[in-house]
Amino acid sequence: MYAKVIVDVPAKQTNRAFDYEVPSALKKWVEVGSRVGVPFGPRVLQGFVVELHEDTQLDVKRIKPIQNVLDLVPPLTDELVRLGRWISHMYLCHEVTALQAMLPAALKAKYERAIEVGEESGEQSLLDMPDLQAIVAFVKSKGSVPMDALMEGFAADGALIKQLLGAGILTEVQVVKDRMSTKKALTVFPPAGGTGLEQALSELPARANKQQEVLRYLMEHPYAIRLTELMETVEVGASTVKSLADRGWIELREVEVMRDPYAGRAFVRTKPLPLTEEQSRVFAEIRGAVGEERHEVFLLHGVTGSGKTEVYLQSIQQCLDMGKEAIVLVPEISLTPQMVERFKGRFGDQVAVLHSRLSNGERYDEWRKITRKQVKVVIGARSAIFAPFTKIGLIIIDEEHESSYKQEESPKYHTRDVAVKRASMQGSVVVLGSATPSLESLEKTRRRRDRAEPPYRLLTMKERVASRPMPPVAIIDMREELKSGNRSMFSTALYKAIEDRLHKKEQIVLLLNRRGYATFVMCRTCGYVSTCPHCDISLTYHQSSRMLRCHYCGYAEREVTECPSCQSKHIRHFGTGTQRVEEELGKIFPGIRVIRMDVDTTTEKGSHEKWLTMFREKQADVLLGTQMVAKGLDFPDVTLVGVIAADTVLNIPDFRSAERTFQLLTQVAGRAGRHEKQGEVFVQTYTPEHYSVQYASHHDFIAFANHELDVRANLGYPPYQRLILVTFSHEQVPLLVRFAEAFVTRLKEIAREHQAKQMDLFSDAVSHDQSFQMDVLGPVASPISRIKDRYRFQCVVKYRGEDQAAEIVGRTVAWFEERSSKEKLLISVDVDPQYLM
Repeated sequence: MYAKVIVDVPAKQTNRAFDYEVPSALKKWVEVGSRVGVPFGPRVLQGFVVELHEDTQLDVKRIKPIQNVLDLVPPLTDELVRLGRWISHMYLCHEVTALQAMLPAALKAKYERAIEVGEESGEQSLLDMPDLQAIVAFVKSKGSVPMDALMEGFAADGALIKQLLGAGILTEVQVVKDRMSTKKALTVFPPAGGTGLEQALSELPARANKQQEVLRYLMEHPYAIRLTELMETVEVGASTVKSLADRGWIELREVEVMRDPYAGRAFVRTKPLPLTEEQSRVFAEIRGAVGEERHEVFLLHGVTGSGKTEVYLQSIQQCLDMGKEAIVLVPEISLTPQMVERFKGRFGDQVAVLHSRLSNGERYDEWRKITRKQVKVVIGARSAIFAPFTKIGLIIIDEEHESSYKQEESPKYHTRDVAVKRASMQGSVVVLGSATPSLESLEKTRRRRDRAEPPYRLLTMKERVASRPMPPVAIIDMREELKSGNRSMFSTALYKAIEDRLHKKEQIVLLLNRRGYATFVMCRTCGYVSTCPHCDISLTYHQSSRMLRCHYCGYAEREVTECPSCQSKHIRHFGTGTQRVEEELGKIFPGIRVIRMDVDTTTEKGSHEKWLTMFREKQADVLLGTQMVAKGLDFPDVTLVGVIAADTVLNIPDFRSAERTFQLLTQVAGRAGRHEKQGEVFVQTYTPEHYSVQYASHHDFIAFANHELDVRANLGYPPYQRLILVTFSHEQVPLLVRFAEAFVTRLKEIAREHQAKQMDLFSDAVSHDQSFQMDVLGPVASPISRIKDRYRFQCVVKYRGEDQAAEIVGRTVAWFEERSSKEKLLISVDVDPQYLM
C-alpha cells in the first residue's frame, strides 16, 4: 500500500503530495486524514495522508516508508481532507496550511531528537565496557529516549554517548510529537466490591487514625476517586493514602481526565418555549429541510429580539432526534458565555465549546470529545466549522454579517462560504441568522443562478417576541450641540436620559467603537503627533497605564509631557476612547458603576463571562464598550442605549463603511427594551443626514439594503463584482515598487492569454467574454503604507463571473514567487477581502 502525504514544510515546492510506502505493521492504522511522521530529506516531518492506493508510478526502490502514525484515530475525516483541498484552491493557499487550520493548537507537531539502539555492528568490543553497557541497556529498555533525557541521566558520560553514536551502536532519530499531552490524575481504586478492606482495617494499629478514616470512607464509597478529592474529603495527606497502596490494600494509578472549562458550573435545564406564529413558520421550513436531509441554505432575517435563538435550539433538537450533529458559530467571544448557558441548559453534556480563550489543553479535550462521539453539538468561533463531525445535519451561523468570520491569516477563508461548501458535501442545512444580513447573502436570495448549488432562501421574522415594540431612536446632531456651547462628549438629551435611568435603577449600554483614552497625542505649538516608529499610524494613548500604544504592531512607549520636536509643554490628547468615556462618566455622575469591555479589559481568561455576569446581576449601572457590546447580549433591565460617536466606522475609507455603520447601529439599538420595560436609543453623530444613520433610526434594513445595493452596482463593488486583494511588503520601497509593477504586468498578460484560450474554446465568444470580466487596479501604496518596518503596496482585482480569476492570480503568484524568493519580498493574497486597508 502507498500513501500520498502532504508534508508540513512551508515551502512552495511542497504544495503537492509525496508518495510513501505504508509498512505492513501500520496498514491497519494509516487512513485518509491520518497524521504521520515521514522522512523528508534529512529530517522527519509531520504529514497528512490525503490518499491511499495500491500502485505507484515512481521507482519503488526510491519510495521511503512512513515512520510512525501519530494518532490511533485520524484527526481529519476524509471529508475534511477534501474540504482542505477546496480551501487551498479557493483561497490560494498551500494545502497543508488549510489542513493545519483544521486542527487545535495542541496537535501542531513538534520535533524532538531521540536516541535508539542501532544495528549492532562495528566496534562490538565497546560493549565489554560496563559504563557503555549501562547506557545501551537503558536505551534498549526505553526503546526510544529523548536526547535531553539521556544527557541528563548520564550527565558525566557525554564522551561515551558520542562514542556509541559514532560506532553505530546507538543512533539518533527525529521523533514527531504533539505539543500537548493528555491530562492525568492519580486515582484511588478500592478492591472490587470493597472486599478486603475490613481485613485491612483490622490489621491497622489503633494509632493509625487517618489510615482508618480512609479505609472506612472507601468501604462506604466503593468506587474510584481522585486522590486530591479523597484527601480533601477525608482531610488526610497524600502520604497516608500512598502508605495504604504500598501495603497492597488499595490501588493507586494515573488515569486520564478531561479538562473541562465549565467544571463546577451548574446549568439550569430548560425546556422548549412556545413559538410565535413567525417562529413557527420559519421553524417549519428548517425542520422540513433537515428532516428530508436536503442541502439548503436559509438566510434568516430576524429583527433583534425576534427569538432567533429559540428557533436554533428547536432545529438542533430535531437533528439530535435524527441521530445527526450540529455546529453553531458565533462571531464574538463575548457572545459565547450567553450562548453556552442557553445551549448547555437545553442539551447538557452533549455540547462542546471551542474558542480561543480556552487553554490549549481545554480546547484539545473539547476537540477529543467530538472525535470520540461524546458530544453532538459544537458552539464556537469560526474555527469550529472544522469540528470533526461525520453526520452533520445543521450548521448555524449567528450574526452572519460579522467581518470576524473572515480569517485574516492564511488560509484567508470566509466561514460562511466554507460552511456552505461543507454542508453541500454532507447534504446538510445551513442557517445564516442576522438582524442585518450581509449584502452578499441578501443578494444571493434575490437572483436565480444557473449553478450547481441552489440560491439562498430568505426567511423573515419582522416582529419581536410578545409583540414588543422596537425602541425609538433619536439622532443627535453634535454640530448643534457645539453651537449651543456643549463641548461635552454627552449631548444634553443623552445626559438627561442617563440621569433618568440611574434614578429609576435601570441599566444602560454605551457604545464607542474606539478603545484607549485618546486617538492621538499632538503638540498644539508645532503640530507634532506621536507616531509608531515601525508603522505609519499614530499612537493611541491609554491612561490607565500612561502608555502610548500602536494597535497594529504592539509597540508601546511612556506618555510624553514635553514635545520631542519643539520642547513645548502644550501636549494635548485628541479624540475620545472608551477609557476617557469611563472617566467622564465618573466625573459627571458621582458614584456611577461602570463596566468597561474592550480589548484592554478582556485579555484574561474568563473575563468576558465575569463582566457580563456582573452586569446581569446588576452590579453595574453602565456597560460601556466597543462593538463587542453591540450584539447578541440580552439583559432585561437595559432600557437605554447610547452611541457616543456613530461616525467612527463611517469615516473609514472602505466601500463597506456605510453597511458596517448601519449594522452596528441597528445591532446596538436592539439591546434596549428586549423585555417588559420600554427601551430608548440615542445616536450621537456629526453626519445625521447620512442614509445609513437615517435608515438605522427607523430599523429599516430593506430600504437601506436597496439604497446601498444601488450604490454598489454603480461602482462595480460586491456583491455585483468580486474582489481579490494582493498585498506586497518589503523593507525597501524602490524594490517593492518594481516587483509590484512587474506582478501587475504579468497578471494582465496571463489574464489576456486565459481569455484568448476561452474564446477559442467557445463558439459564442462574445457572450462568453461578457460572462467573465476582470480589471486590475493598482499597484498603489496601501492605506497604511508601513507596518512593522515593512512598506506595503497593493493591487485589487475586480472580476465578474466564475472563479477563474483566482486561478489566474494563483498562476501569477507562482510565477512571481520563483523570481522574488531571494529578495525577502512577501506577498499576501486575500480572496473576497473584508477590508482593503
